Amino acid sequence: MDDSSKRKRNVMPSDEVPAGGSEGSAKSGKKTLDEAAMTPFLREITLVSSGGAFLDGYVLSLIGVALTQITAQMSLTTHWTAAIGASVLLGILVGSIAGGYLTDIIGRKKMFVLDIIAIALFSALSMTDATPMQLVIYRFFIGVFVGADYPIATSLITEFTPKHHRAISMGMVSAAWYLGATVAALVGFCLCDVDNGWKLMLGSAIIPCVFLLIGRCKVPESPLWLKSKGREEEALKVVLRVYGADVTLEGEEEAPKAKAGFAEVFSKGYAARIVFLGILTLCQVVPMYAIYTFGPQIMTAFGLGVGKSAILGESVLSLFFLVGSLPAMFWLNSMGRRPLLIRSLFLMAVGLVVLGLFPTAPLPVIICAFGLYAFFSGGPGILQWLYPNELFPTEVRATAVGLAIGISRVGTIVATYGTPIFMAAFGIGPTMLVAAGLVILGLVLSIFMAPETAGKSLGETSSL
Repeated sequence: MDDSSKRKRNVMPSDEVPAGGSEGSAKSGKKTLDEAAMTPFLREITLVSSGGAFLDGYVLSLIGVALTQITAQMSLTTHWTAAIGASVLLGILVGSIAGGYLTDIIGRKKMFVLDIIAIALFSALSMTDATPMQLVIYRFFIGVFVGADYPIATSLITEFTPKHHRAISMGMVSAAWYLGATVAALVGFCLCDVDNGWKLMLGSAIIPCVFLLIGRCKVPESPLWLKSKGREEEALKVVLRVYGADVTLEGEEEAPKAKAGFAEVFSKGYAARIVFLGILTLCQVVPMYAIYTFGPQIMTAFGLGVGKSAILGESVLSLFFLVGSLPAMFWLNSMGRRPLLIRSLFLMAVGLVVLGLFPTAPLPVIICAFGLYAFFSGGPGILQWLYPNELFPTEVRATAVGLAIGISRVGTIVATYGTPIFMAAFGIGPTMLVAAGLVILGLVLSIFMAPETAGKSLGETSSL
């Protein structure tokens, strides 16, 4: 079936499957992967795949609370505080690019397990009597493996999930990030008065790693990746195990290809997509990462409490992020990717502009402005994972996701390092206005470049 005939098909509502199956599977009477039912095992794959995002939100947010103890205990300068906060983002930059490339070469499954083991190892090392430089190094390597997990896990979710469930499944990744950040704030709140509580905070990431490792060992290799490598027989065995005998690989767009890498990603017009997704993600995550990494300090600057009260205020803000991602999972299908992205970025910018122009406003105004920004971050937060996975074919999908994340993390490294320095020099109002400017840049970019991928198969979206 050629691309033009694919685009003429009507978009089916979520959970609705055509009675006779797709044109590609009509002769066999079987469903394609995109038409398969969402089984409990597929939901389990989504759950354990979302664990990397949970860990990212957890380790990034917890360092903001831990630094309140570390700074006093080690008499850290502002530059050391910034370096410890930013080191994990430098690691994510390296890990997302390298991990995405390796995942397309050697497969999703192997990397899926190894990175969780490595995160647990470096979290354990963070509990030792580390120097500031050692903490920077440990945090860097935690970031490397968290960054590697993104292209691995999101590729697996995309390639296993039927198209009408893809927005919800990828929404689980975004929600898992916010959940990790919220749990981190609560753990930090409980441990901030404990002697050497920062060691327990940093080491506590081992606990979710253990549960994720157990779950991930049961996840098979992606059948689409196997097919893209010409390993058709292995792919069919996975399909039979996961979906049953009434689902076929016929009609899927991926032809067997051995070649995958950076050159392939930047061919066929993919370079423009990489740049768009990288800049869009940068504009969306830079303000969020800065708020989470230095949450207690920012809450204090707005008069939302000091010490434990500021940590509690950060956890409430994190709940706004988490709650906003839940309806966005469904709006991405009903409203569409592009309209939701544009409207959400506009409302996020409004919230940040209010915070920037009126930093001494009454507390209800400050809380509402933070809530507006955080709640409507849900849609763009999901799309930073959904878009890159939908817009690239299987043989380069993880590499492309890694590159898009890598571009965005260049900005987050600079912003996270510079946030405490900028706040000290100019105050909280100008800091929020800079954040608003980034979101507005993402809004303008989206108006001109954001595609619509709702209801389309992976073959259709990768050829847009």
